[in-house]
Amino acid sequence: FSGYTQDFGYDGSLGPVFWGKKFQNCIGKHQSPIDIEINNVKVKKFPTLKFENFDVPLEKVTLKNNGHTVVLTVAEGQLPSISGGPLEGKYLFAQLHFHWGKNDLEGSENLINNHSFPLELHMVFYKNDYTDFGHAANHSDGLTVLSYLFEAVDSENHRYDKFEEELVKVQNLGAIAEIHDFVPLHEFITDDKDNYFTYIGSLTTPPCSEVVIWIEFRNTVPLSHDQIQTFRQLSGSHGKLEHNFRPIQPLYDRIIYMNSSSCTSITKITLLVAVVGLLYF
Repeated sequence: FSGYTQDFGYDGSLGPVFWGKKFQNCIGKHQSPIDIEINNVKVKKFPTLKFENFDVPLEKVTLKNNGHTVVLTVAEGQLPSISGGPLEGKYLFAQLHFHWGKNDLEGSENLINNHSFPLELHMVFYKNDYTDFGHAANHSDGLTVLSYLFEAVDSENHRYDKFEEELVKVQNLGAIAEIHDFVPLHEFITDDKDNYFTYIGSLTTPPCSEVVIWIEFRNTVPLSHDQIQTFRQLSGSHGKLEHNFRPIQPLYDRIIYMNSSSCTSITKITLLVAVVGLLYF
């Protein structure tokens, strides 16, 4: 998750290894991201996840290069929401953003069996019980993140055409684009709602608050090599923003749950990771 402050980076004295010196939460026991080892997850049957207004075009959105990533927020119109699954209550859409690496071998924050993916999308929601995002971020159940991993492929994903058109407009640090009648949220993700892992964690940037219920979907989103490369053209405070992912953090005493509907796809998941590993390593 892309946090509130600009006083951090991914290299040198502002890099992740130093975050804990200024932001105490960053050395906590429930930090994100993590490596999800499939053999060590606990199977649990959760209620059905309910996606509301994910199929409704977004009336007006703002896309911003904040120096750490590109962030999309809804400026006007009805907010999408999520409920069910491991969540108690309804969570309202706050923003979405991405994490990537300098090549197609790295970039995702959460890993699967120690395997990294070239891009990861975080859709951030805050609990409806709280006044707004800021208040929700002070409660242990305040936020949830729907996380989607991407697979680099040869053919373009045309569901991302409109987003890519706008992405090139915010390559410069601080650049903002306001867009009317934007694509629905479901254009960004897979249609699968059942195959996921979930765990309790934190924001992946300072202040690293441990207030996030993570929902990590297993089916990857395909995106072409060139489409992923467009993210690397964004500029940060120190030149091209070629990578913006935090290294994995210790699991400690936490349990990673796998929705029981995911069981049938585990063989496919393991095979995908193995095949990609053979291709690149």
